[in-house]
Amino acid sequence: MRKKSVVLLMALALMALMAAGCATFKTSDGDDERSGIVRGKVAVLTATVVAVDMKKRIVTLKDSGGDVRDFKVGKEAVNLPQVKTGDIVTIKFLESVAVEVIKPGTAAGAGTATTIVRAKPGEMPGGMITRQRSLTATVKAIDKDGGTISLMGPNGKTVKVNVVDPANLDKVSVGDELLITFTEAEAISVERP
Repeated sequence: MRKKSVVLLMALALMALMAAGCATFKTSDGDDERSGIVRGKVAVLTATVVAVDMKKRIVTLKDSGGDVRDFKVGKEAVNLPQVKTGDIVTIKFLESVAVEVIKPGTAAGAGTATTIVRAKPGEMPGGMITRQRSLTATVKAIDKDGGTISLMGPNGKTVKVNVVDPANLDKVSVGDELLITFTEAEAISVERP
């Protein structure tokens, strides 16, 4: 098989980092470190190209279970002519949530961001898209026995959230501000068998 594209390697590194579990974050002023939580899941789909309709820009893929599906490929995929019957397509999906305790009023990281990386013209098709959404929430109540935390979001509404690992409730206090980052990433690569 040919070497995987740099794009796929970048996506894999991002996915490994995000799915790692726990991490240490610098506070926004850089003075001290606080623990943060990163939880994520990765799904992988590998399929074989069984047909390519260049006029309609439709690629037909067959997965390991024998299911066959058609995928419409947009014009932004300039390397579609390189795709041939028998090529192996790998698609990786990541969803993660990262939570960091920050000093009140320092939520410069709140907002949304989208990053798109594509293979260069003439290379085997591949690419990655990452969407991140960050928001701040204030800890209003902690129920260690029930394993929940009540958070007030930027809209002023309070929600009660079940915590995956109740031990993490020891890392926050009522009044703390949390920077919560939701990440979705998709990476695709095409290789010759």
